[in-house]
Amino acid sequence: MPETRHPRLDPAQSEASLTAFTDLHARCAVLGTRLFTVTKLDEEKALFARVFTSHPVEYPVSGTKPMERDGWYDTTIAGRRTFVANTPPEFAKYFFDHELIVSLGLGSCINIPVVDGARVLGTVNILAEAGHFTPEKLDAYEALVADAALSAELR
Repeated sequence: MPETRHPRLDPAQSEASLTAFTDLHARCAVLGTRLFTVTKLDEEKALFARVFTSHPVEYPVSGTKPMERDGWYDTTIAGRRTFVANTPPEFAKYFFDHELIVSLGLGSCINIPVVDGARVLGTVNILAEAGHFTPEKLDAYEALVADAALSAELR
């Protein structure tokens, strides 16, 4: 069973979204996921809004994050590729909350873009202990997100 503190869904999301996100969270947990969130991108506002979380105290669904045009953006949004950081120094330069992440015992993360055509709708954000995201695990996580087909949930 996934490590969770009663996952939360943004009230604006549908029951089908809750089911899709909860199912994906459970599948990712089998691979060792310790923190799982889904964010929706609002390009007009240059803002990410959290729509699902496994940790509602630390990362509530009311949380937002400005879209910064940095190396993370270049990889994940412009490049439509998974951002991988297997150590805190790799993600600290992009994540303002890096100290909170480390305080939760987490040391690695991936951010998998959810793409509809040429447009990124949001990201699936998965965190675990340092060094967790081997090439094999990365392939498995990306396959799970692709199979989940979350485009409808993030439109």
